[in-house]
Amino acid sequence: QVQLVESGGGLVQPGGPLRLSCAASGSMFSFYAMAWHRQAPGKRRELVAGITSGGRTSYTDSVKGRFTISRDNAKNTVYLQMNSLKPEDTAVYYCYVGNTGNDYWGQGTQVTVSS
Repeated sequence: QVQLVESGGGLVQPGGPLRLSCAASGSMFSFYAMAWHRQAPGKRRELVAGITSGGRTSYTDSVKGRFTISRDNAKNTVYLQMNSLKPEDTAVYYCYVGNTGNDYWGQGTQVTVSS
């Protein structure tokens, strides 16, 4: 019943911007944490950015200063604004919504940074 649908992925040139969106449905998520994870080929899935129900944000060091996570609780939507993209940002990006005992994942959206 709970579904997370990502959008906004695609091919972008190095240095360019891209904005990912994740719309959650099937419940209310105002008291859930939201996050973006990514998985590059041959690599472990990693946490990229997270945002608490209160709006506190955190980022992995490699994207700090370039990416911004935000949420719109009225729309059950989480965003990831990515700027100054690098080839090493290429990965499948997954939306996450969860709290203690509940974890929901989107199907992923491909982001490819290449000339």
